[in-house]
Amino acid sequence: MTKKTANPDILITEIIKGIEEVKGQNITLLDLREIENTVCDYFIICDGTSNTQVSAISGSIQKSVSKKLKEKPWHIEGESNAEWILMDYVNVVVNIFQKSTREYYNLEELWGDAKITNFTEVK
Repeated sequence: MTKKTANPDILITEIIKGIEEVKGQNITLLDLREIENTVCDYFIICDGTSNTQVSAISGSIQKSVSKKLKEKPWHIEGESNAEWILMDYVNVVVNIFQKSTREYYNLEELWGDAKITNFTEVK
């Protein structure tokens, strides 16, 4: 049985709104569709300045997506220490890091063949 998921473009827009709502930083979208054997179609990566902000970003994303699309993440990892929270929306996976943890794992380099889009903060 497969889970029906929302339109990825709308889902990505709502996730990014959720991140921006609580001042998440360095938002990056990795398009993995052209890469073989990937676990999803897109990664969204961002960072926060503390475990409190990382948790707030996760909560804001869930609120934004639930309100607009009536969707919940299929699975969430890392909420207990909030150094790296992974939110799995099936074809879109969100990685919310504390800055030092993001630098250590460097997912952008790991998935270097992906098409990368960086979002700048709108002030």
